[in-house]
Amino acid sequence: MKSADRNQANDYDSFAEMFSAESDSSLVNAYYERPAMLALAGDVTGRRILDAGCGSGPLSAALRERGAVVTGIDSSAGMLALARRRLGDDVALHVVDLCDPLPFDDGVFDDVVASLVLHYLEDWEPTLAEFRRVLWPGGRLIASVGHPFAAYAHRDPRPDYHATTSYTFDWTLNGQSVPMEFWRRPLHAMTDAFTTAGLRLRVLSEPQPDPAARALFPDGFQDLSTSPNFLFFVVEVPPSATGAGG
Repeated sequence: MKSADRNQANDYDSFAEMFSAESDSSLVNAYYERPAMLALAGDVTGRRILDAGCGSGPLSAALRERGAVVTGIDSSAGMLALARRRLGDDVALHVVDLCDPLPFDDGVFDDVVASLVLHYLEDWEPTLAEFRRVLWPGGRLIASVGHPFAAYAHRDPRPDYHATTSYTFDWTLNGQSVPMEFWRRPLHAMTDAFTTAGLRLRVLSEPQPDPAARALFPDGFQDLSTSPNFLFFVVEVPPSATGAGG
């Protein structure tokens, strides 16, 4: 596998249009990850939701269609420009790096959704602390991440499963290779990070893809439905919690 250039990895501004077009209709995004996130969110009518790492806004749009009041943040201005085109002017969108403090008051959201974003971060602690701060007591963080079993298939060299390590690779979008870097960590490190942030695990899920994808992607469906790909979490701020970080 070709190694990605770490100095240029994850530059979504450089391939925003291509990635958005791919994710809108791909097997993994449109028929697996987003449906799973929406199923875990359940009835969101009237709920104030922060879409952390919203990209071009497909999940935000789906949540809004289901009655949520959505705010989107992303570190890529190019992706947010596409989100604005998709969502119009009635959704608040902000350029925010998840490694930085969030520009919101304490307890202003009922839910945070983090769709395939946490595996970009080496250290989850400050980001999860901020998610907890902006959530109302009883609020939920609904997150999807790369499955550790799938992530450790990238072995160059073979990593220590119990260590948090980065790996680089190339995505191919519309025939163009784009360099990416993710961080992999063992399952216990993920659950420990949630606990350390004061979040209580409610759901750990390994869902199946939408059955409708079987006819559309017969080869990919078989692989996706029989191999580890993503893990999905629902964690919550204990309802009795009071005060930011309390």
